[in-house]
Amino acid sequence: MSALQIFNTLNSKKEVFKPIDKNHIKIYACGPTVYNFAHIGNARMAVVFDTFVRTLRTIYPKVTYVSNITDIDDKIIEAAKEQNAEISEITQKYTQIYNEDMSILNVLEPDIQPKATEYIPEMIQLIEDLINKEFAYEKNGHVLFHVPAYSMYGKLSNRNREEQIAGSRVEIAPFKKDPSDFVLWKPSDDTQPGWDSPWGFGRPGWHTECSAMSEKTLGLPFDIHGGGRDLIFPHHENEIAQSCCSTANIDEPDSYAKYWMHNGFVTIDGEKMSKSLGNIILVRDLAQDHHGEVIRLALLSSHYRQGLDWNEKIIHQAKKLLNKIYAILDDLKSVNIVESNSPSTNDISILLDDLNTPGIIAELNKIAKDYNSDTSDKKLVKSKLLLIGSVLGVFQDQSFNEISDDIREKVEDLITKRNQAKKDRNFDLADEIRNELNALDIEIKDTSDGTSWNLKS
Repeated sequence: MSALQIFNTLNSKKEVFKPIDKNHIKIYACGPTVYNFAHIGNARMAVVFDTFVRTLRTIYPKVTYVSNITDIDDKIIEAAKEQNAEISEITQKYTQIYNEDMSILNVLEPDIQPKATEYIPEMIQLIEDLINKEFAYEKNGHVLFHVPAYSMYGKLSNRNREEQIAGSRVEIAPFKKDPSDFVLWKPSDDTQPGWDSPWGFGRPGWHTECSAMSEKTLGLPFDIHGGGRDLIFPHHENEIAQSCCSTANIDEPDSYAKYWMHNGFVTIDGEKMSKSLGNIILVRDLAQDHHGEVIRLALLSSHYRQGLDWNEKIIHQAKKLLNKIYAILDDLKSVNIVESNSPSTNDISILLDDLNTPGIIAELNKIAKDYNSDTSDKKLVKSKLLLIGSVLGVFQDQSFNEISDDIREKVEDLITKRNQAKKDRNFDLADEIRNELNALDIEIKDTSDGTSWNLKS
């Protein structure tokens, strides 16, 4: 079996994965901030790391996957104000919706899904450690990490000092010792949520949350930290600074997490998603028109590190391939798989090359193209498809290609009427009926034996 290779953002190169403990892999990926519906960008991160975790589980006996919920944040506070609702009402609602939406995409629930508000004591302890070690300071109820005190800052993002300040997108407040310093704790007024702390009533900074939750749930160091590319700086850079200066090793950025993986952005027909363009696609809306597995496979059609342009073409390609594979599996439904027929993990070895999902999708297309009901090794084909499907999170819905009895009856009735129209030489009516069938995604074929039909690929 090929060795698993990962492109490690920390070192900017592809590396052979060497687990801390080969009997227990630990992985953390930054989850959503729950104040609105999940969009296709949120879904890509969830699907990518779900697929990666599934891949890890084909290799290692135990994998613990943690993906958090950020349920305290300024955006959440603002959303609660706008909706005249309690913050807990907002966060509970959208956490449930997020998990429901991800379930539609066959994303398995993480082993642990910590909520930021459940780890406030751990955050306070982390901040106290940083103050005691003189990496942080308090001013006017704010506690800030002093970036110049940490010489390794910028290792993950490869940003110089000027880029750090320009890219931090934080307020240059008068109480900061340095413009690049970032907030660990901030004061809350009477209208804002907060907790008692040594620095007064307040709430944690966003970056503080993930450092505390990952350390508490996985311990340090852990194997892999993941998230979207937009989190590399400042969020993940700040996590490394906080954790290495408080608990891990100051001189070794990988003493927090050994490997860092980041997925690329999603664009919509070549344009960046934004509220101003009105092109944000919600998972819930998309699922009204497309099966969850179609959406999932489309999200995996581009390599995770690359950008993904969401358009009708990739949706059509995903649907077409799924139709073909489900048709093969239907042909193989009576084929029994025994242990001797079980596929080797070599059958998914291409995924071990930095989660090369386009490569494994190409393999599926080859299987679909080469399959012959009369000559193919059916046990081998079925075992391969089931293995690949289990890792990609597809081929899980046996009713994917099924047509309801009502639709089937309607199609058969339309074909009968069309055949009669052709006999009557009423070709206009025959064309109208063909168009109606087309609108139902039904493809018909006239042969010497009559008219056959099937769902469009």
